[in-house]
Amino acid sequence: MYLKHSQGFGQAGVAPTLALDVSLVANPLKQVGSTVRTRVSKSLSRIDDIELVVDLGRRIGSREWWRGLATCTALCVAAGCFAPGFRPLEAPSGPVMGEAEWQEASASAISPLAYGGDTGRRMAPTEAVQRLADTPERPSIDLVATLGQGDGFARVLGRNGVGESEARKVAQLVSGAVELGAIKPGTRMELTLGRRPAKDAPRPLDHLSFRAKLELSLAVERAGPDLRLRRIPIAVDETPLRIQGRVGASLFQSARNAGAPAKAVETYLRALGQHVSVSRDVRSGDRFDLIIAHRRAATGETETGGLLYAGLDKSGKGAKNVRILKWESGGREQWFEASGVGQTKGTMRMPVAGRVTSSFGMRRHPLLGYSRLHKGIDYGAPYGAPIVAATDGVVKFSGWHGGHGKYVQLAHAGGLGTGYGHMSRIVATVGQRVAAGQVIGYVGSTGMSTGPHLHYELYRNGQAINPTSVKFASAPQLAGAELGRFRSTLNRLLATRLNNGAAPVQSAAKEEAKDEPKAKVADKGEPKGKSAKRG
Repeated sequence: MYLKHSQGFGQAGVAPTLALDVSLVANPLKQVGSTVRTRVSKSLSRIDDIELVVDLGRRIGSREWWRGLATCTALCVAAGCFAPGFRPLEAPSGPVMGEAEWQEASASAISPLAYGGDTGRRMAPTEAVQRLADTPERPSIDLVATLGQGDGFARVLGRNGVGESEARKVAQLVSGAVELGAIKPGTRMELTLGRRPAKDAPRPLDHLSFRAKLELSLAVERAGPDLRLRRIPIAVDETPLRIQGRVGASLFQSARNAGAPAKAVETYLRALGQHVSVSRDVRSGDRFDLIIAHRRAATGETETGGLLYAGLDKSGKGAKNVRILKWESGGREQWFEASGVGQTKGTMRMPVAGRVTSSFGMRRHPLLGYSRLHKGIDYGAPYGAPIVAATDGVVKFSGWHGGHGKYVQLAHAGGLGTGYGHMSRIVATVGQRVAAGQVIGYVGSTGMSTGPHLHYELYRNGQAINPTSVKFASAPQLAGAELGRFRSTLNRLLATRLNNGAAPVQSAAKEEAKDEPKAKVADKGEPKGKSAKRG
């Protein structure tokens, strides 16, 4: 309809042609054809005047508008009639893959590991792959193994390809030089495995080397059919590490800033707390002095041990300096003063952090309603607060004890004993040796109790006494040859130089050895302005 002008049916283009035909040809048939074409042309012209695509936004309500609306409605209805239904199409699904099929598909995928493939298989070969008649054998394999926490020495070797019998033999050789349990976790082992005699046999161990201790490396080497162990000693310097500095705003932070390990500083504060109050007596102008066990190998590795010596130089006039040394006496390590006097033992500690709610003596029982002797002291404390041993002792009883509920009784030296009642939970067991300050249970309200508290008793030869009336102390004293060794060790440690090459702090150890209470160490040769030094 829109191409009528280009096809020769338009009025402007057709009229001259028809006129030419009429004027030149007088054939009647041609005249009939000309008449038909004229009528068709007029009909098409009338159809062309009909506007099929009506703008429904214009001339609303006219005949053309209603005709366009009817056309649009008819088209919409026809489209709806030919629209497909909403019922889903049914199609057969494939069978569910089994475990074997899934493993095969995972191994045959392009990137099986990227999608969680864990079979360890390779991609399936194609027809272009040619199988080798015999796989070439590597002459040797170099491996690095690491000893894990709680791991076994022979287990590590077996896990890295060493045969079971050969791994046991190597472990036996190594155990002759160092205990297998003493090898630290994380130790790296370098292994060399040789050519195996058959495809189904494990590779023989040709070489094994590792650092057994700071001062010793071990190597296991093959000599023909046998294995031999070679020890490689390493020179180690055991000069202690000495750290000094001013206390400043915080003793702990100043010592840490000076280079002291955190554990050594914690030990220093606990040892110092036996002689002075760290929070009250230590001032910012005081100087701390720590000597720590330290070992340095010729290969550069270092090991830092525990605290050997703790010192504190007081800045006030007439203040007593602290000089204490860790010493083993009677099979037990403890801190001794420079005069040879050990730590005070036996002083009763408060068994729980709380307040006294009922003292020792006659009182009216809150549950029974009559007066009777209260054989201890009640400490009010929150439920679950830790209860500690008042002094060193052995657990004599642990369990339920009538009105005391959950109860623990300790036996101490000198015929003394202590009891702890109304616990919520007991930690100590019968026969256990506990130290002063060690947790033995937790506050509760078991037995005849009106609320969470600790009932604390003190006995002397089986008779209950007032716990506040007993104050006893005992301190070991070194003498004779042991005192001489103690003084020699102290002098040697105090002669330790600092790392900056300054002269060592000269100690008046001879004066301190005379048991003078005001022993003092001169601070000579120390450069001024240095707040912290490290040895």
